[in-house]
Amino acid sequence: MSRNPEPSREEPRFGRRGFLAGAASVAAAAALPLGAGSAAAAPAARPNVLVVLTDDQPKQTEWATPRTVDWLVGHGVRFTSGHVTTPLCAPSRSSIFSGQYAHHHGVRDNGHPYNLDQRHTFQRLLHQAGYRTGLFGKYLNAWHPADNPPHFDEWLLAAPVVYNDGQYNDNGTVRTVPGYSTTVIRDRALAFLDKAATDPRPWFAFVAPKASHEPNTPEPRYADTPVPAWDGRPSVGEADRDDKPEWIRNATGTLATGRQLRERQLRTLLSVDDAVQALHDRLAALGQLDNTLVIYLGDNGYTWADHGWSKKSVPYLPSVEVPFYLSWPAGGLGAGSPADHRIVANIDIAPTVLEAAGITPDWALDGHSLLGTRSRDHLLTEYWEQGAHQAGRPHTWSSYLSKTEQYTEYYKLHTDADGLPAGTGEVAFREYYDLAADPYQLVNRLYGATPAQEQALGVPALAATLAADRTT
Repeated sequence: MSRNPEPSREEPRFGRRGFLAGAASVAAAAALPLGAGSAAAAPAARPNVLVVLTDDQPKQTEWATPRTVDWLVGHGVRFTSGHVTTPLCAPSRSSIFSGQYAHHHGVRDNGHPYNLDQRHTFQRLLHQAGYRTGLFGKYLNAWHPADNPPHFDEWLLAAPVVYNDGQYNDNGTVRTVPGYSTTVIRDRALAFLDKAATDPRPWFAFVAPKASHEPNTPEPRYADTPVPAWDGRPSVGEADRDDKPEWIRNATGTLATGRQLRERQLRTLLSVDDAVQALHDRLAALGQLDNTLVIYLGDNGYTWADHGWSKKSVPYLPSVEVPFYLSWPAGGLGAGSPADHRIVANIDIAPTVLEAAGITPDWALDGHSLLGTRSRDHLLTEYWEQGAHQAGRPHTWSSYLSKTEQYTEYYKLHTDADGLPAGTGEVAFREYYDLAADPYQLVNRLYGATPAQEQALGVPALAATLAADRTT
C-alpha cells in the first residue's frame, strides 16, 4: 500500500501518565502559528466538518435511517464499498483520527487507547489551524473518564457508554447526565453548532452515539416499532462450517438470533436518524449547510449470525463493511452524486478532511482523500486478539480484500499488557474466498487444497502482498 512520504518515522507510545504530561505540551504547541507543511487554506474557503460515527452499525441498516440517507446520499454520495480496516471500536476510531492502520497507530485492541499518538490526529491539525472543535459521545474504549480528550475545545465524553442516565466527562467534570444517550449527545452537539451564529471560526464536530451497540436499548418511543421481516442470508444457518476456523465451527448463532439482534439494532438507529435530521435542520437554519463537509459511517460492521457468529472482530464482509456517506455541496458533492464504487475505508477520513481544510499532514497516512479520483485495487484489514488465545475467540488475523477475492491468515499472536504484539506469529489457519462466485463466503477454497490448487488460485502472490501490506 502506498503511503504519503514523511521526513522520519518516530512512533512514541505513551502510558497514561506520559500521555497526560505530553498532552499539555502538545496543547501549548497547538496555540502556535502553523509551521511549514501545515498551512491552512484561506479562512473563507475552509469548510466546517461534521463526522457522525455510529457504533457497531452494519451496512444493511438503511431502513432505520431514511432521513440520513435522504440528506447525505440525496445531497452527497454513497460509497457502496465502505469498510473499516479493523472491525473493533477503539482501533477503528483511532484509524479515523489518524488515517493510519492499527499496526501503525498502535491501538490494536480495546484496552490501550493511550497508545495513540495524539499529535498524529486530524483534530490536532484542525485545532491548530483555528478550528473550533467538539466531541460528543463515545471516544475510545478504556479511556479514563476524568481525562479530557486532546485538541477539543468542548466535549461531552460518554464513559462508560450506556443508553440511559449515563456518566459523562462534561468539559472536565465527570457527572451523570439524565436522559437517553442519543438524545443527550444530539442536544450537546446542537448547542455546539449554535455558537456558529456568533463565532465566525470554522468548526469540527465529532458526534458518536452508542447506537447500535449491544445491549441495543431503543428509545422508549421506539421500543415496539415493527421492523421489516428478514429471512437471513445464505451465510446465516450455514450447514457445513468444517472449512472455517474453530471459533466459527463452534459458533451457535441461528436465524432467530440474527433476527432479534437486527431488530434491536434497527430500533436504536431510529433515534440516530432523528439526531442526524436535527443536525441537518440546525445547519440549514444557520446557513451553514452548503459549506459543511459531513461524513457518516459505522466504526465497524456486525454479523447477524452469519456463519453462526453474532459479533464483529472477524474478517467476513458483514463485519468489515459499513454504511459510508459523504456530503459537501460547496465542494461539489451536494447534488446527489452517482454512487461511488471505489474501495474506501475509515483510514480515508483524515486525509479527506485535511484536504478539504487545506492542511498538509505532518505524519505518514495510510489512507487517501476521497475528494479526488484515486482508487485502490484492494484493502488490508487486520485484527489482534487481546490477551492470550482463548477458545471461542478469533485469533489475530490479517486479510487481503478486493472486490473479487479475499485471502486471510490467522496467527498465533496476541496483544500483551501494553497492547503490543506477542506470540510466535505462526500461521494457524488460512481462508480464501472467490467473492465474485461466492459473495457470502461459504466455501473456503484453501480447505484441503493441494499446493498446485493454491498456485492456481494465486495464493502465493496474495500471501506475498499481504505480508508486504502488514509491514509497510
